Amino acid sequence: MPLRLSLPATLRERLDAADRPLIGLWACAGSPVTAEIVAGSGCDWVLLDAEHSPNGLESILAQLYAMSAYPAAPLVRPPFGDTVTIKQYLDLGAQNLLVPMVDSAEQAAEIVRAVRYPDGSAGGGVRGVGSALARSARWNRVEGYLGRASETISLTVQIESRAAVEDVERIVATDGVDAIFVGPSDLAASMGLLGQQSHPDVVAAVLRAIAAARAAGKPAGVNAFVPADAERYIEAGAAFVAVGADVAILARQTEALVDRFTASGSAAVPRASY
Repeated sequence: MPLRLSLPATLRERLDAADRPLIGLWACAGSPVTAEIVAGSGCDWVLLDAEHSPNGLESILAQLYAMSAYPAAPLVRPPFGDTVTIKQYLDLGAQNLLVPMVDSAEQAAEIVRAVRYPDGSAGGGVRGVGSALARSARWNRVEGYLGRASETISLTVQIESRAAVEDVERIVATDGVDAIFVGPSDLAASMGLLGQQSHPDVVAAVLRAIAAARAAGKPAGVNAFVPADAERYIEAGAAFVAVGADVAILARQTEALVDRFTASGSAAVPRASY
């Protein structure tokens, strides 16, 4: 008899059960080794990024495999909210999607349709049916997958433009959107404040989005690599926060280590003789 398998809890379910904000890290290197190291850090969730990172379907799949031994939830970001790309990511077994650059409630509703199977109605889903061929249903070893697939998927849409903030109340109220995630970098750029994620106007926009989500009874997340920003947004009610990325941590820590023994400290460190 084949095994009958169950799937891990979604990000939506983890957020519902959490008694504190969930802390996440980005995995941008495109490496299953790095993804596994990040997943083993004790963080609650890990973003596997394909928008700004060298990730394709095969590397995302390898990282999902590498993370599967750890309790951290994988959150996968496709390059864009494209129906075909979303179908492929779901079939890989990505249960938690973070879709970037969602500017309106209408766009959010189309993404919801992309993550759901058709139900015979005019406004139903458009996800292609291939569960027997795909890891999503563990090749039909998850009993009843087709009938409850939407329960196994968590959809977060990213608020990262002035237009999105202006429509955030309608976006977060969209049926099928489980959470929003604010991206201050692109948001700042759209406001004419490129590189100024901590500018008061950007902070105010982020806080508006968090408040809108809380009013709608849905979680809001935010990207905040500056600790003071992360603390501010947690205090405002952010339910999940990304506090660092593998490549950024590697860059800064290697720079600091080398600087300690060269520019600032080389004179005090005697050379070993061999």
